[in-house]
Amino acid sequence: MDSAMNALWEFYKGRFVALFLISLVMSAVLQYATMFIDIKSLQSVTDPQIIFEKLKGFIVPMIILMVVSLFFNTILHYYILHKPLDSSQNIFTCLYKSLKYFIPYLIIMVIFVFVGSIAIVLGLFVLIIGVFFALAYVAMLSFFILPVMMAEETNIAATIRRTIKLSHSSFWPNMGWTAVFLILYVVISLVLSGLVLLPFAGSFIKTFANPQDTSSIINLPTDPIFLLLSSAVNAITLPLFPIFAYIMYFNGKAREDNLAILVEAEKPDPKVTVEDLYAKPREENNFDL
Repeated sequence: MDSAMNALWEFYKGRFVALFLISLVMSAVLQYATMFIDIKSLQSVTDPQIIFEKLKGFIVPMIILMVVSLFFNTILHYYILHKPLDSSQNIFTCLYKSLKYFIPYLIIMVIFVFVGSIAIVLGLFVLIIGVFFALAYVAMLSFFILPVMMAEETNIAATIRRTIKLSHSSFWPNMGWTAVFLILYVVISLVLSGLVLLPFAGSFIKTFANPQDTSSIINLPTDPIFLLLSSAVNAITLPLFPIFAYIMYFNGKAREDNLAILVEAEKPDPKVTVEDLYAKPREENNFDL
């Protein structure tokens, strides 16, 4: 796994420009689309029933955003898997060829979100540790879905079975690496996000001085400079997810193959019977007497 993590870094460095540009476009599109969800309209509403009604109106746009996000994720996974194998692949061919994986992936994610939500709710019953464990478990499973589907060309049912099998074949190491990756990702994202917010420090200071004046903070996501900078931050970190997912998959596949070799090597040699010591007579030597 250590060598795999080094491979992640080398791959990321070697293809940083392409990965950054692809992720930048994806992040900018998604963040620009979120501007059309008018969260500011909830600011002056105090009636819970009205708030609930307004939130229901956001359901369809949010579902569309999630679908678009999953589609972008499918393209990025396909690019990272096939570009090193075929240099003629580009983002446009990857976009077209990844379409056949999108609908099965979308169906699996609907099932996955439903089951994952139950796991997180159950985690609430064992307090904060249970929630973190459930989140790490759900994230670990999600890392295997697209790599299994694309590398093994499996259908929906086979993808779910293989995802569970590979992720659980070395459960605790997989959980450990997932937790470490998520913690590092959160730390890196917080640091980069803090750098992005530095040009807008005056708006926060103004809000602290006058708590009633929160419009500058609420309107921040619509600022073109903020949109560009935050998209750039996402573009830096977004490719790490599919790269790490493939490392988890290939590491699990290699462990599975090595185990199969060990099992085969430990099989006892077949016993030699008395009958094996005698050669059967050749048919042409059988003469009629």
